[in-house]
Amino acid sequence: MIDAGAVNNGFDLNRMISIAIDISAERNFDKLMQKILLEAMSVCHCDAGTVYMKEKDHLIFSTMFTKSKGLTIEEQNSQTMPPPVPLTRTHVCACAVIDNKKINIPDVYESTDYDFAGAQKYDAMTGYRTGSMLVIPMCDEKGEIIGVLQLINSLDEKGEIIPFDPAYEQIISALASLAAVSLNNHKLAQEIFDLLHSFVRVMVDAIDARSSYNANHTRSMVKYAERFIAWLDETGQDFRIPDKEKDAFLMSIWLHDIGKLIIPLEIMDKPDRLGKLHDGLKSRVEVACLMERIRGYEHPELADECQTGAETLRAAWDDIEDANTRGFLDDARLEKLKSYADITCLNADGEEIPLLNDDELEAITVRKGTLTDDERHQIEEHVVYTARMLGQMNFKGVYEQVPFWAGSHHELLNGLGYPNKLTAPDIPNEVRLLTILDVYDALTAEDRPYKPPMPSEKAFSILESMRDEGRIDGDILKLFKDSGAWNNEVSE
Repeated sequence: MIDAGAVNNGFDLNRMISIAIDISAERNFDKLMQKILLEAMSVCHCDAGTVYMKEKDHLIFSTMFTKSKGLTIEEQNSQTMPPPVPLTRTHVCACAVIDNKKINIPDVYESTDYDFAGAQKYDAMTGYRTGSMLVIPMCDEKGEIIGVLQLINSLDEKGEIIPFDPAYEQIISALASLAAVSLNNHKLAQEIFDLLHSFVRVMVDAIDARSSYNANHTRSMVKYAERFIAWLDETGQDFRIPDKEKDAFLMSIWLHDIGKLIIPLEIMDKPDRLGKLHDGLKSRVEVACLMERIRGYEHPELADECQTGAETLRAAWDDIEDANTRGFLDDARLEKLKSYADITCLNADGEEIPLLNDDELEAITVRKGTLTDDERHQIEEHVVYTARMLGQMNFKGVYEQVPFWAGSHHELLNGLGYPNKLTAPDIPNEVRLLTILDVYDALTAEDRPYKPPMPSEKAFSILESMRDEGRIDGDILKLFKDSGAWNNEVSE
């Protein structure tokens, strides 16, 4: 409790309440420390002060300020901080921690209770005169000391150095305790923040560990986003990501592909049309050719027929091999590949079987890319898994929209996206930007097994076509293109 004497001595209790609210609301650690120090100095009408934080067997300088230097607290704290103070009796601030007591020294040059050689040496070097000193341990709600508040040179109305009024010890102790609780809350929030971000990185690393393909996709998107957000702020664009949403937006990028952990690896990493079917089909052709040779030996009158049959199989296989890794198959090539389904061949038991089974025919006749309709559907399901997995994490506050943003990055403004067929009114700017980043990196990525990287000019041409079709946001696309955030050669 703050006694009436302290209040009558010039301290307004309402001001203490205001200070408590102000300190509790501060989220920036450095600014919080500065507020604590400045409020304490203001209450005690002193010239200088320092806040130390306790770390193991040392006190670490957190912030310091001397009004008579004529510099702002930010300017003074931008300079090199002194080294840590060991928790020994060679420093009065350390004694306050060791003894867990308030220390009020009227004049350090007349005191014999503590070693002030350090302060006197500092005075000799700088010309400053350290006089009175008040040192208060900062104890949290558990009574544990987490730091020290040290105030120097209380001043009277004429600016003369006077001793610290003992009435202020209780006030500053209350302020120090309040500060300690706020610092602990800040520390806890930071630990939770760090834990959440560590989880995000672990999840991304898990995706990367499953697949060497797409390993850089998420990191590239985050890099583009960070550059773009900074450019928006620097150039004062009307479209910006609000400060309070920036970390949540970046987190939604980090997590947007977390659903790929559930997608079968042979689909996610499928480098060609046949995929795991390739070796079985190749073996079938080799066995069939061998069976034709054997049949020709056993029936010399059929030798020419058998040789022609083997050549037909080898020619068909060459066409299949060529088509297997092509980026695009035209109509003529597709019809030729489909005709191979009518070819029959002999297996090792001499039974006549189709050259291509239904699964192989479907796979090899994919017009563009490597995935069949069913495999593409399974890949598309990753956004459903992303939203479902993140929805179980109970994101709160500014992070509440992370599951929705991350799980909606394949939605399109014209309603032709997936998985929920959202339209423009239901797609916020954060998702619109995430979609553009995702498409751009997918087009230009160098680690995709099924296609070469696309030049930026061509990638933007495709994105602009998507804009013209009403699929993506043209205004955000133009800003992204103008920003140059995608240009690694310029931005690195």
